[in-house]
Amino acid sequence: MRHTGRVKLARHRLGALALGLLAAAAISQAQGLAWDDGLRDDAPDRYTVVRGDTLWDIAARFLRHPWQWPEVWQVNPQIENPHRIYPGDTVTLHDCGGRPCLGLERGRNVVRLSPEMRAVPRREAIAPIPLEAVRPFLRGHRVVGDPASLDELAYVVAGDDGRLISGAGDRFHARGRVPADGRVGIYRPGERYRDETSGELLGLELESVGEARRVRQEEDIAVLEATRASREIRSDDVLLPLEAGFPLTGFQPRAPSQPVEGRVLAVPDGVRFFGRRQMVALDRGTRNGLAPGHVLAVERRGEWVADPRSGEMLRLPGEEAGLVMVVRAFEKMSYGLVMRASRPLAVGDRLHNPRPVLGTAQR
Repeated sequence: MRHTGRVKLARHRLGALALGLLAAAAISQAQGLAWDDGLRDDAPDRYTVVRGDTLWDIAARFLRHPWQWPEVWQVNPQIENPHRIYPGDTVTLHDCGGRPCLGLERGRNVVRLSPEMRAVPRREAIAPIPLEAVRPFLRGHRVVGDPASLDELAYVVAGDDGRLISGAGDRFHARGRVPADGRVGIYRPGERYRDETSGELLGLELESVGEARRVRQEEDIAVLEATRASREIRSDDVLLPLEAGFPLTGFQPRAPSQPVEGRVLAVPDGVRFFGRRQMVALDRGTRNGLAPGHVLAVERRGEWVADPRSGEMLRLPGEEAGLVMVVRAFEKMSYGLVMRASRPLAVGDRLHNPRPVLGTAQR
């Protein structure tokens, strides 16, 4: 049997590796996966990480549901930072007291000496998710909880030489105090997100227009130079200090620690239907316990049909059709990346905690 064979192999390896438990989440043994619970039938005993892998990709090689990674993750206690996995490292499958667990063996860098000097590239840890789908979006979007706070910010009043719009390299004028040091971001108010049921304002989305530096300030009028522009700079665009780089490598895919029920608010590029590797806005945030790395199941709304006898309209039960991972959480809402979609998803689809067996309705 698969279990018995793996137990023998694991006992042999454990004698050499001296593995210690370091779980990414505090999960008791009773909550851990069983061998037949969530492990893929074709899960390998060992997998060597290659450039281009993500944490999600690696977890999907071993688990039916990659968000269960923390439940089986163990590492060698001698490894300084177990959350950073590099190309060349080997992820191993073991038996830990009758339950499967994944360990890590560090790859060894082989350096050959020669008379010539050459640059050795720095090793970069693998990313948890495909960052090329996330970084540009987060750089261009941010959310403010109170739209009235924008009234306190400096705003564009005119371009140079009477121009209505400005671009990179142009000078323009803004009204309000602009910090003398550093650069500022130029943003345009976008969609106001509201809770579908209560009507509560969840946040105002700001879309990046570009960046600028202050040239001089005369009373409440500032002269600025646009250093970057992704679109034309217009009157009434607002100026905010640039955000520090948002970390995207320090979180791991996992289920939320408390029950979450919500909806997909919108797809920020304005479409109604979406699929894998698209960014979406969610109507739940930090006040609901969400944090970067949390994975939610997406349940596609059932269709409306007419009862053949009464003629009344009925909505059919929904079906789970995808997974979305939170990449940035604000107080009342979040942005997430769609990691899996078995069919087209739509704005308004339901969100809830993932379950080991997708496709079973939760009521």
